[in-house]
Amino acid sequence: MSGASEHSAPVAEVLGDAALGAAEALRPDRDPREVAARVAWNVITEPGDGVAGALTNALGPEDALDEVFGAGTRVRDASEGERRPAARALRGARARWSSRWDQKLVVSALHSAQTLGVRLLLPDDPDWPTPLDDLDAHAPQALWVRGDIGLLHGTAAAIVGARAATPYGEHVAGEMAGELAELGVCVVSGGAYGIDGAAHRAALRSDGGTVAFLAGGVDRAYPAGHAQLLGRIATSGAVLSEIPCGGAPTKWRFLARNRLIGAASGATVVVEAGARSGSLNTAGHAAALGRPLGAVPGPVTSAASAGCHRLLREYDARCVTSASDVRELLGVEEATMVGIPREDPAMIRLADALSPRSARSIDDLARRSGLAVERIGALLGILELDGGVTRAGAGWRRADA
Repeated sequence: MSGASEHSAPVAEVLGDAALGAAEALRPDRDPREVAARVAWNVITEPGDGVAGALTNALGPEDALDEVFGAGTRVRDASEGERRPAARALRGARARWSSRWDQKLVVSALHSAQTLGVRLLLPDDPDWPTPLDDLDAHAPQALWVRGDIGLLHGTAAAIVGARAATPYGEHVAGEMAGELAELGVCVVSGGAYGIDGAAHRAALRSDGGTVAFLAGGVDRAYPAGHAQLLGRIATSGAVLSEIPCGGAPTKWRFLARNRLIGAASGATVVVEAGARSGSLNTAGHAAALGRPLGAVPGPVTSAASAGCHRLLREYDARCVTSASDVRELLGVEEATMVGIPREDPAMIRLADALSPRSARSIDDLARRSGLAVERIGALLGILELDGGVTRAGAGWRRADA
């Protein structure tokens, strides 16, 4: 918790009692002035506003707010001047921020989150996904979350691509995401139709973790046809946005959202992308941050793969054809399946059907492997003795080394 600053009265006057009260109700564990100030910046700026980011990084959200909308009486040390945005940039930013400044919008954002059960995450919270800090001045002022943000603290890979995906692209995305999810890799995408949706659904089918970054508020399902899918992601994974509840997605916000997908992930893979696909924007952010970048090749006659081929040709993207290639991008070694004789075809089929994360019933394993239920039971008995599987309730899990 941050302590009260020596100039807390001016900041409180800028924010107003209603905003401070709503901030304390939503985050009673934090200083309400800091919470309300972060939300204020979140409300008055568009995502990725570098001037706002530089100013709040230099002064802190409270002092920056007082500087722009209050008395601006704080005494600063000399080093802060070097980190502040240039005076000309700040003058232009003040003009655009002023048109949005309204204490009621801050109160509304806080009240909506509390009513809807949406969590507000601030940059110095323990659960904050620290890879986003690599965005520096363009990092989000706050995140609004439905679900388990802890998934982003493990290994994460972004799988993105065209909304107008082909059956080939959706098949590749599903196979890749499903296998990665089974191995404990969090699948990150944007919740859109096409490749995004295929990746999220495959991760959910594999009982793995998946996270969707949205371009609008987390309370607004966009696209509307993915309302049920986003609900499932919020239940078993997480849905995040830097836009307050009720905020509408716009073209700019989709582009800005892509930087979060690229930053939050250890590697980004573009499965299908046309020549002007927004997925190329995500790839650009990932590459600019030094994140490994992969692209899936497609038919040379397919316009849906033209963007992927450009990434391979001009941007030094790695050719990705399987989840193994993604693990290589992430620097994750394939788990060794202990106690499973790899020379036995039936054992290989059973090993492929087993998950190291989720317990699966014998009937489920039979469906996945194509082996008879009786044969599955016998093989599991052998593997249990050899330490290759563990029993979990009514199901079985693979024991990886």
